[in-house]
Formats: sequence, C-alpha cells, structure tokens
Amino acid sequence: RAIKEGFVALRPSSEFDNLYKAAEARAEADWYVGLNVSRALTCHYDSRLSSGRVQTPTLALIAKREDEIEAFEGEYYYTARGNFGNFFASYYTDEETIKFKSDEVSEKLSSMQNVKAKVVSLVTEEMREETPLAYDLTELQRDANTILGFSAKETLDILQGLYERHKIVTYPRTDSRYISSDIVPTLKERVKALSETAFSRQVDEYLLSGFREDNPRFVNSSLVTDHHAIIPTEEKADMSKLTSKERSLFELIALRFLEVLGEDRLYKSITAKIDAESYIFKTRLSLSQKKGFRTVRESSDLSFRMVSLDESDSPYALMSLKEGEEIELLSVKVRKNTTKPPERYTDATLLSAMEHAGRLVEDEEIKAHLGNGLGTPATRADMIEKLVQNRYIEREGKYFIPTPKGRELVRVAPDVLSSPELTGKWEERLESIKDGKESQEAFIEDIKRMTTALVSSVKESKDRFEPKYTDYKECPFCHSPMTHFKEADGSEHYICDRLSCQYEEKEIKVKIESLPKESLKRITTGQDGKIKVTLTKKAGSVTLPKAVYETRIEVIKPSHYHPHNERSSFSKNRENRHFEGERKKSPLRDGSRFEKRDRKESSFGEYGGGTMADFFKLSKERDEERKNKGKNS
Repeated sequence: RAIKEGFVALRPSSEFDNLYKAAEARAEADWYVGLNVSRALTCHYDSRLSSGRVQTPTLALIAKREDEIEAFEGEYYYTARGNFGNFFASYYTDEETIKFKSDEVSEKLSSMQNVKAKVVSLVTEEMREETPLAYDLTELQRDANTILGFSAKETLDILQGLYERHKIVTYPRTDSRYISSDIVPTLKERVKALSETAFSRQVDEYLLSGFREDNPRFVNSSLVTDHHAIIPTEEKADMSKLTSKERSLFELIALRFLEVLGEDRLYKSITAKIDAESYIFKTRLSLSQKKGFRTVRESSDLSFRMVSLDESDSPYALMSLKEGEEIELLSVKVRKNTTKPPERYTDATLLSAMEHAGRLVEDEEIKAHLGNGLGTPATRADMIEKLVQNRYIEREGKYFIPTPKGRELVRVAPDVLSSPELTGKWEERLESIKDGKESQEAFIEDIKRMTTALVSSVKESKDRFEPKYTDYKECPFCHSPMTHFKEADGSEHYICDRLSCQYEEKEIKVKIESLPKESLKRITTGQDGKIKVTLTKKAGSVTLPKAVYETRIEVIKPSHYHPHNERSSFSKNRENRHFEGERKKSPLRDGSRFEKRDRKESSFGEYGGGTMADFFKLSKERDEERKNKGKNS
C-alpha cells in the first residue's frame, strides 16, 4: 500500500539534489581523511594502522575506559539494613543515599537492637509505566546482547535473514522507533500472523478484545525517518523453519511489538520513612493495579528467559502501617563494601556510547549536531567488528578490551580524529549543504586542507609506535613483537607488527599415528593427563597406543627480509636456521625502514618482484604444498 501511494504522489528528483550532494560530500570527506591519514600512520610508524572519523573515536572510548580502570583506586563504604520484624528497610544518610563512610555511624548502627522507632511518613502514589518504544536496530542490538548474548554484528546478520529469507520482519537498518499512520490498518494482520508462535494466547486476546492502535509512543508519522520501526510483517511465522537463534531474535521483536499494542501498566507505590534514634530508614512497596503490557511477557512461552518484574522489596505487612505508629527495630545488619571500577564496554553499552556520543562533547552547538551519534545503526556493528578484526580490541567473554596496539594507535593518531567533535562539526556543515546554504565544493576544499595538515602532523611527529606488550613472541627476522591471537580451531597465530617485515606464522598441532619401532623407548602419562614419549635413535616403526600431538610451526607469510630462495626451507627446520648478516637489529620505532643487505638474487628479482604469471605459478605451487601437508597430517 505504501509503495502504491508513493507512486501516486511522485516528487521530482531535483527536490533531493541537495540531499544527494550532502551524502556525496560526507562519503568523500571520510575517504579523504580516512585513507590518507591511515596511509600516513602506516608508513611513518611501519605498522599496518588505520584511522577514521568514526573508527578512531570508538576505539578511543574503549582505550579511555581501560585507562580509567587501571587508574581506579577503590574505596570502602557501608550500607545498613534494618530488621523491623515484618519487613526490612535501608538506612539513608542526610544526602539521601544508602552509602556512607563513617566508621562511627557503622558501629552505632551495628549495636542497635530492640530499639523503639516511629513511622515518620507514609506516602502513597498512583504510578504509571508507559509501554516501551518499538525497536530500532540499535535498541534491538542492545537487548539481544543483554538478553540473548548476541554480538551487534550477529544480531544484524540474523535479522537480515529474518527480513530477506523468511520475510517475517520489516526492514532492519532503521533508526526510527515509530510507525506512520498508513501502517495502522495492517496491524491486525500482523498480530494474526503470530497466532502459531509463543504468543498465541496474547494474540487470541488481542483479536477478541482489541488492542491499542492510537498509542502516540508507537504511531507518529513525524518521527518516522527513512524507515519505520522493526515490527513483524503480515507473513505468517513458521517457527519450524527458524534456527534457535532466529527464533529467539524473532520472539524478542514480536514481544516488543505486542507490548507496544498493550495498555500502560498502573501500580501503587507506598514509601515508608522510619525514625530510629534520629537514624532514618526507608522502604518501598509497589503493587500492580493493572498489569497492562506486562501480561504479554507473563502469558508467553518464550524460548529464552526474561528477568521477571519484582513488584516489591518489602512484604505486604507494610500496608498495615500507620503514620505516627511506634514499631520496634530488632537489629541492623551493616555491610562493608568496596567501590567497583568502571565496567568495560559490552556490545550493548558500546552501541549506547556511540549512539549518545554527544554527551562527551562540551560545546553545546556541536553537541546539537551529534543527535545521531557516531556512525549509523547500519554501520556501528560493522565498525565494532572492524576494530576486532584489525586486532585493536579483543573480546573477553562479553567485554571488549583494547589491545596494546589499539591503545598505542589512539595515542599516536591525530587528536582531532579521537574525538566525536569532528562528526558534530561535519554534520553542521552537511546540514547546510542539504538545506542549500553551503556548497559541496567549499566543504570538500576545507576537507582537503584539513587532510593535508593531518598528514603533515603525522610525518612531523617524533612519537614512536611502541605498544606495551606484557608478554609477546619476538619475530625471528626483525625482532619486533608479534601480534598473537587464537584461530577458531584453537591454533596460535602470530603476525609481525612491522609492515616492512610482515612475517606470519601459526602453531599447529599435528597428530602422530606412528613412530620408528626401535626409536620408541617408553610412553608415560603424567598426572595432568599429558602423554610423554621417550625415543631412541634406532630404526623400525610402531603404532602409538594413544593419540600423540606434536606442535609444529607453519609459515603463513614469509618475511620480506629473508632471501626468497631460503624461505621455503625455513618452515621445515626453524631451529637450525642462522641469519647472521642477513638482517640488522630492529631500529627504533621512528618510521625508518629496515636496511636490506646481503639480499640474494631470487627468481623474482632482487626485491621479490616478477610478472603476474610468476606469482600465479608460485600461488599454485603453495596450494599444492598445503594440500599435500593436509593429506600427510
């Protein structure tokens, strides 16, 4: 219907020329700055580095959080909870907080037993909890990470499949949490399409009694951007065709959709304030009067567990209290706690930080143009994965930790690229281009001048690129640290940090089926379960009684600083290689390149060059060699 209406009310493309110019200007600006500064950093510091308007500020967020964690010094504080027989209440300071540092107050509260207390006030309030907003991509990625444990990229990939293949959700790459009024007539069909899912009872209820179609927190055409919120389509959902992850994500979307169609939750809040020898204790009771949209969750048979809503932190005995009534404080339990360091970013919290990057900017005018934050909902997940793939950050469980290389990159990159302010300044000018107030050409000329200045600042920098590795493997050719990571198969992978070397190797475990018969002296198994094989030098062969694995080094990419005709033999016998005279010791990390000396002439020329035919031939030989190795292993 929306497509047909669009064709009926076609508008001339000239109305969107300025919008096109703004989009083109943004793409060109990112290209000029990102490509040139990345090349400058790479060449100057002799390490494969990349920098950009969105990537670098995001990395800076993670690196700064790690700095805060390392600089954090914990402090002690106390909390106290009083036992009033039928209920408990927490002690509050004059600053209206449950935390306090006074040892004297702690001792006094701990000693309070069977003390007379008085109910100072009872405040009853009628409260309303509005329905949640529908999902846009970022909010869905946050909930999928928190509830389902999916990464932002994983959520987007699964969501794309639900949209393209199964056709049961609407367009995923949206930053809107509303629908336009023309979608309202389709809502009943969308609800009916969920009849054979975990929400069948709620669907029956909605089809019988109706649902809310006029919720301004859901239907608001003025707040719909390029696309509306992510909701189910009219296509009937067949759960048997979905994988477990697809089902979980779809149920999350359907749950939010049905909640948005529900009524607000109404509840009563009762807050009691109690005075015990001038020490104030407070407690609160929440009582649902109308569960509203919360019934969707309670009546559904979800494939994942949702945290249940805690109605109260006190029993119903609180309802029998009267203002001015005297009660007894039986005892107080004081707990000594330690302040916790800031928590590392997860997919969910990092997406939030990127979306609300304007909070990090002090200039109010720039902040006003950072309403959309860093990147877009469609690009943030890919940007996070790019940082992981570049080895600037790594995942430890659900948390992101900056690598030494990533932290060092933030230090040496131009400061202007490490702040979201640049995005705010660009968005202000791009908005002017879109409104026809500024020319695209003038903006691009300024970007070129800025890029020239940034590249010059990198070239003139006296900084050294020195990642602070605590434990690293040294490159056998240039003596530089090697970046280490684990492959999916568990093998250890090492890559030399120096771009001018680029040596790359992998430690693989090869299963040994048999050994020379006379060479097998004895086999023993240690307490840790590891098998130890003792060998002699005599001939013959014997099949091993248990699986034995040998760790071998496989060269993935030879160093540029080793003679070509000796590269292939290196992987066969690394321990016996001697490279005196073939390399210089690693120079200081000041951007200078290694001196190539005693370089032997190879079949590809002095520097390993050659025709494309030569390279294709070599590539084919390597592929054959790998196949043979695979068969032998």
